[in-house]
Amino acid sequence: MSGSRGSRLGAGKPAQPWVSEKLRYVDVWGGELWIDVLKSTLDYGLAPKSWTDYLYLSVGGTLSNGGISGQAFNHGPQISNVYELDVVTGKGDLMTCSEEQNSELFHAVLGGLGQFGIITRARIALEPAPQRVRWIRVLYSNFSAFTHDQEHLISLHEQPASQKFDYVEGFVIVDEGLINNWRSSFFSPRNPVKISSLGADGGVLYCLEITKNYDESTADTIDQEVEALLKKLNFIPASVFTTDLPYVDFLDRVHKAELKLRSKGLWDVPHPWLNLFVPKSKIADFDEGVFKGILGNKTSGPILIYPMNKDKWDERTSVVTPDEDIFYLVALLRSALDTGDETQSLDYLTNQNRLILKFCDEAGINMKQYLPHYPTQEEWMDHFGDKWSLFYRRKMEFDPRRILATGQRIFKPSLHSKTASSSW
Repeated sequence: MSGSRGSRLGAGKPAQPWVSEKLRYVDVWGGELWIDVLKSTLDYGLAPKSWTDYLYLSVGGTLSNGGISGQAFNHGPQISNVYELDVVTGKGDLMTCSEEQNSELFHAVLGGLGQFGIITRARIALEPAPQRVRWIRVLYSNFSAFTHDQEHLISLHEQPASQKFDYVEGFVIVDEGLINNWRSSFFSPRNPVKISSLGADGGVLYCLEITKNYDESTADTIDQEVEALLKKLNFIPASVFTTDLPYVDFLDRVHKAELKLRSKGLWDVPHPWLNLFVPKSKIADFDEGVFKGILGNKTSGPILIYPMNKDKWDERTSVVTPDEDIFYLVALLRSALDTGDETQSLDYLTNQNRLILKFCDEAGINMKQYLPHYPTQEEWMDHFGDKWSLFYRRKMEFDPRRILATGQRIFKPSLHSKTASSSW
């Protein structure tokens, strides 16, 4: 597709995504939803490289945080796949920035929690889009076998496409209900999987979730490629669940679960989520203290767990990650339900989050919150650690009046900013 970016993105209303087939990128408005970016790029046989699990989020929103899913071990987070941004800073300047141009602003805004500017346009890297996905889940009763295999799979990121998976995630199953209800298209209701029958350690099972992308032209080799990769893993032999589906259906899988929950009135409820980056060296301690301890065989939502390679994250951005080569996302994506069951109440789950954070502190687990929330500046300073001085300097450069994203309470209000003062 050809045309002038200025004529398409400079109009009074947000422009449609603009695809460069030759250079493999798409220019999108910051408020565009990722599902619409995907639909636009697929018209040219292309797609972004890195995703979030849920596509009904804005481009500017996920780039202000990181943007992660099972492709992050291979391509890095979404913020590692951006060529250029247009940003309105806190000083009211509209600036184009990239690695080469206004690079300080570029790196500040990526993962910057909206503190430095508003993303009005993003240029996103694209790759040829596969047609189909082989989606596989296998179960483990042993946590060390589970994490060993996950770490092995993400170590293959530099191998040719035929010798690695394209997506590596996992989740924790701490009660019978979740395995047969959440994300359970793999598990037949006529033959429900029983945790007790699989010898789960401490009543907990772990599910490795992996995918292999392919096209009709490579369909004849997909079986042997998957088989060769699975041979090296130590999952429970009888627990392989497989399905094949179109690429777009895989990427949009969570939306289908959303529609089911909405139909039951279970979507628009409080979500006391807790997302943590846990260093590899402490993930076994976390398993023992949280999955097998604090959660007490009860949860009210999925618990994701999967490792990422730190060298796929650009240290110049505003995101902070644990200081180890490999760290895990642990995402407790719970929903507070008004069912009369105390363990599903908002107060109970919020307190459980506090207990988990307290456990990490007392156990010396130097985790970092992803999608962080802290009530005081002191806690934010601790969160950013060695990056705090850089984060502060960038704030003073691009938003000296501290008028952006004041509700996060990262910065004390400026005396010159009525907007900031009124929100504190």
